[in-house]
Amino acid sequence: MTFTDLGIDQDMVDALASKGIIEPFPIQQQTIPLGLSGQDIIGQAKTGTGKTFGFGLPIVQRLGLDPAPGVQVLVVVPTRELAVQVTEDLELATSNRSTTVVSIYGGKAYEGQIEQLKAGAQIVVGTPGRLLDLAGQRLLSLANVREMVLDEADKMLDLGFLPDIEKLFAQTPATRHTMLFSATMPGPIVALARRFMNRPVHIRATDPDEGITQANIKHLVYRAHSLDKDEVIARILQAEGRGKTVIFTRTKRAAAKLVEELGDRGFKAAAVHGDLSQEQRERAMAAFKAGKKDVLIATDVAARGIDVLDVTHVINHTIPDDAESYLHRVGRTGRAGKTGIAVTFVDWEDLHKWSLINRALDFGQPEPTETYSSSPHLFEDLDIPAGTKGRLARTPAAAPAHTESGDAPASEQGAGEKPARSRSRRRTRSSGQPSGPQHEAHAEHAPGSGTHDGSGAPRRRRRRGGSRPAAPSA
Repeated sequence: MTFTDLGIDQDMVDALASKGIIEPFPIQQQTIPLGLSGQDIIGQAKTGTGKTFGFGLPIVQRLGLDPAPGVQVLVVVPTRELAVQVTEDLELATSNRSTTVVSIYGGKAYEGQIEQLKAGAQIVVGTPGRLLDLAGQRLLSLANVREMVLDEADKMLDLGFLPDIEKLFAQTPATRHTMLFSATMPGPIVALARRFMNRPVHIRATDPDEGITQANIKHLVYRAHSLDKDEVIARILQAEGRGKTVIFTRTKRAAAKLVEELGDRGFKAAAVHGDLSQEQRERAMAAFKAGKKDVLIATDVAARGIDVLDVTHVINHTIPDDAESYLHRVGRTGRAGKTGIAVTFVDWEDLHKWSLINRALDFGQPEPTETYSSSPHLFEDLDIPAGTKGRLARTPAAAPAHTESGDAPASEQGAGEKPARSRSRRRTRSSGQPSGPQHEAHAEHAPGSGTHDGSGAPRRRRRRGGSRPAAPSA
């Protein structure tokens, strides 16, 4: 089956084909015909099943090739990252049309968003808080909305957005076409659907048993020492066939520390966590999607926006709290029918968490395998070349090559500047002297290092080679 078979206009079929999207996923096959007909839909599907195009293509097509200016479609999402992701997908769908899509979310300046609204954007993708904010200032009118979508409704319930959702519904016409998507269907979401939707059709695109993990993901669970984790991760990142990799940490501090550590080891890593500005998070995600960075370190809060098809590995730096979080994390890989590898580290104090996850997901592995960076089974499990160390090889000795290739990853993350200065000082002082390890160690800690005023430098270097006077002259 193709998108043409489902009734999608040729210009959108061509736009999708330009990105290699040819065959619709199961949820798209189910939702697109109903969405095109104007049927209200409750779609039960988790992230990564293709639901964005499932609702996106119908709403774009129903607007027409050249829609009148003004907001006619409202897509409400729980997080900023998901707003960006959905916007990108809808911009692809509308790339051969005059339709304009705008993202509305907090953490970003109002001016650009307001400017796009005033310019006549027809599709708005946004988070509840900023949408209500602009609507309250009369900068966003929802009076002409005829297509409304709630994406990841259960997440919005978790974040306490349901009252805001009801306020948004109240500002739209009662005759609108509505689609709601949610991975689970808790009572409040069902009540919301009954109140604001017109005889919706319920479509379920997930496995009947949510506890069964995806067969196309290889799950590896290791009991690793906290001081050895970075070394283990660095070796995993050199596995054969390793592509884009997502590493989950429990805290923002751990994410910031790990991105600095991996950068220092020569890897192209970026981070997405709550201590970064929205602009920094978007820049990191864009670099990851474009392949400029192939390692993304994230906390759970940011995970919902990571919708990248070519992630080959997911690493849980710390074990998630429960089975649902585990499935959500590892679901970043093995998408669109591809295979993936999920590696989870379990600390000694977290063995009880693994016991619960193991039981819930029926892994049959009550005891994680004790694993170190030198363990032979680590290399075998992940196809890591023999002899691999936890640091990428860098060009030796030659200063310019070392600076260009070695320091860039760390300095891009705001780290690595101090080591660069230290190396520079060592090169300056060692001119004309032996360059062995003992000399470098001495120079690294010598008082006054980094001072180089020309005339006095040679005399100081000669003194440093032997015994130093107790009171040197000025």
